[in-house]
Amino acid sequence: MTTALAPDTEAAGTTFLPRYDDDAPPPVPRASLGRLPADEKFLRIGSIASALGLAWLITQRLLPLPGLPWFLVVAFLALLLVGAVTSGMTGGLVEVRDRAAATVITAGATVVGAVVLSAVVFVVVKGVEPLLHLNFYVDDMAGVGPKDPFDKGGIAHAVLGSLIQIGIAIAITLPLGIGTAVFMSEVGGRFSRVVRTVVEAMTALPSIVAGLFIYSVFIVALGLPRSGLAAALAIGVMMLPIIARAADVVLRVVPGGLREASLALGASRWRTVWYVVLPTARPGLATACILGIARGIGETSPVLLTSGNAQFFVVDPTDGVMNSLPLFIYSTVRSGEPNAIARAFAAATVLLAVVLALFVLARLIARPKRTKARRGRSRPAVDFVHSDPLVEMGPVAPAIDTTYTSHRIDQETS
Repeated sequence: MTTALAPDTEAAGTTFLPRYDDDAPPPVPRASLGRLPADEKFLRIGSIASALGLAWLITQRLLPLPGLPWFLVVAFLALLLVGAVTSGMTGGLVEVRDRAAATVITAGATVVGAVVLSAVVFVVVKGVEPLLHLNFYVDDMAGVGPKDPFDKGGIAHAVLGSLIQIGIAIAITLPLGIGTAVFMSEVGGRFSRVVRTVVEAMTALPSIVAGLFIYSVFIVALGLPRSGLAAALAIGVMMLPIIARAADVVLRVVPGGLREASLALGASRWRTVWYVVLPTARPGLATACILGIARGIGETSPVLLTSGNAQFFVVDPTDGVMNSLPLFIYSTVRSGEPNAIARAFAAATVLLAVVLALFVLARLIARPKRTKARRGRSRPAVDFVHSDPLVEMGPVAPAIDTTYTSHRIDQETS
């Protein structure tokens, strides 16, 4: 059977499809949606410059408001005013509100970043002298007094004690915290409400109370000596509710459709949690672990009550007193000597570096694995411009590629 168009039939409703012109110049690449146009950049830079000029004029010439704080406050208010005026000239009320909200959020983020940066810089500058000596990283403080020069003594024993204590605390609290979160979010029931209430109440537990609890149970009741294990248990009491609460929030965010799909395929609830829910929430669980580490590694009062202060290397956490970085900083600052205070600031700098290293390690562990492309095989190149002219057509030449007609066509049977 063949289909033919009658020769005397008029083509009605003809449709012209665009055809890419190979002789035309290449199309201009489209600008990214995240980038600001040139006029918007000029407007924002001009607004900032005008706000700074108005702040200088008001605080230095018109009003008796000397000092950097007044200048920054007036500059912020002037930036809000100038931004509102310029946005109102080029747009409506929505643009004015958007510019004001963006200015407030940017200023808040700048203040937070400046506070964190200033604190870090202050600590590093105060303790820069001991940091320049190699013995500060490899020696302990055995036989070293608070007035001794910086070429004697170090904090290696405190760093080792902190790592041992936080390692034991993580080994105890991580499975317990995540298991508690799985119970609260996946199992449920009446008892899970009680557990969630207790966990939320323990997040505000003072650190001294946790130290007194371990001291009364582990040292007084059981008669065991002060040790790094007791300090690790006290730190674990502080870390456990933080990890459990944060992990519970993360697990509840996992879409329910993933659980339903796994159960529909015949998997048990345990397999669904182990192979679907936990891998999906792995980055959030790493964040929960980071929050717990940040809470535990800087505790001083529980360690002071349960561990004691040792000035030498202690490797066995069950063998007597063990020092840590927060406890070293506390005991060194109390002496009041300038050299000892400088050592305390240097130890605080090392503590910041240790926390940063633990955060980076947790993020690397939580990062999802990337699938490696097979060698010898490459994906075929696709020309999206030729395959779909609507993506980025460029100049087109009007040409009839296909003709559609609304008339009835004659059918001839062969």
